[in-house]
Amino acid sequence: MKVIIDASNVAHFGKGKDGQPSLNNILNAMEALKGLGYEPFAIADAPLRHEIDNKEEFNKLLEEEKVQQVPSGTTADHFILKIAYEENAKILSNDMFRDYNDEFKDIASKRIPYGIKNGEISIGTSSKPKKVKNILQKICTYSLNEFERKGLDAYKVKKSKKISGIAIAKEAIDRITKTRENALDSKIEDIFQKIPLFGKVMNLVEEAESTSDFIIFVLVSPRDYKDAVRYAGNIAVTVGDRLKLEHAPLVAVRNDLFTKPGSFELNILYSDEVVEESKYNINITINDHDYSFVKKNSRNIASTVAARIGTWKFPIVSVKPSMLMEKPGQFEIVLEKGESKG
Repeated sequence: MKVIIDASNVAHFGKGKDGQPSLNNILNAMEALKGLGYEPFAIADAPLRHEIDNKEEFNKLLEEEKVQQVPSGTTADHFILKIAYEENAKILSNDMFRDYNDEFKDIASKRIPYGIKNGEISIGTSSKPKKVKNILQKICTYSLNEFERKGLDAYKVKKSKKISGIAIAKEAIDRITKTRENALDSKIEDIFQKIPLFGKVMNLVEEAESTSDFIIFVLVSPRDYKDAVRYAGNIAVTVGDRLKLEHAPLVAVRNDLFTKPGSFELNILYSDEVVEESKYNINITINDHDYSFVKKNSRNIASTVAARIGTWKFPIVSVKPSMLMEKPGQFEIVLEKGESKG
């Protein structure tokens, strides 16, 4: 791992009011970093060569390119940050670089703090990288897009509604009624927001085939799953009675990573549109930083995808880390034919 030494910051550490920046601070930092297995190099502001306590030795370091100097009239901070992000390097500095937070994200994970006492330098550790916001949603979106590329359409999110048993039942009744009144088939995407999957050659879910005309997938945040499950039976009875259905609809509650806590979405399908198993499973290769978090949520990813492409059983989601993916948020997804699990 390369480490950029913020030479001006390190040289000025601990100097008195009338003191000069110390070259030894920079040299000691280089040695300490090498001892820890890092590959250090230093970048300095242009004025440092005129201020440092050992100008001759400092100029020699510049000539040998062990220290690089930024152009006169500019500050080294932006150069240091730019190179750190381009080269995936760390920065030895006690500067918080607050002026650059808008341009460079998660600077704390790049910065290594230090201390110097009696000429001895101690090297700290950088903060853990922040998890990339909405990485689970990004993985689900990418996965659903891959399913659509293979001809398997997915339910599209609209505005979520506040969750309650009666709200879910009313929404289901309203949408099924509109379809009947307009004599429209669920192939019309703006009614059920879904085109039938796999044409007309789908296998029926045995339970759904014998008990209902409709399958109502209730999509909720994982936080609301247990409460929503308690509503399921009453929702099925309420919808069946109000619409005078021969069989009560089957209500399946699914964890959905797109749905905000306290709200719900509905994906309503005719029974013959529901596929028992996913045609493809999902292989995720992810960076080390996000591996544990994504692995822990792999079942929620499977649930989200299953409910939105209209499969009864979950696709198998495998997650593995890759050392080649160095940045938080990096991942690759490959769909693979195979069996799924419920």
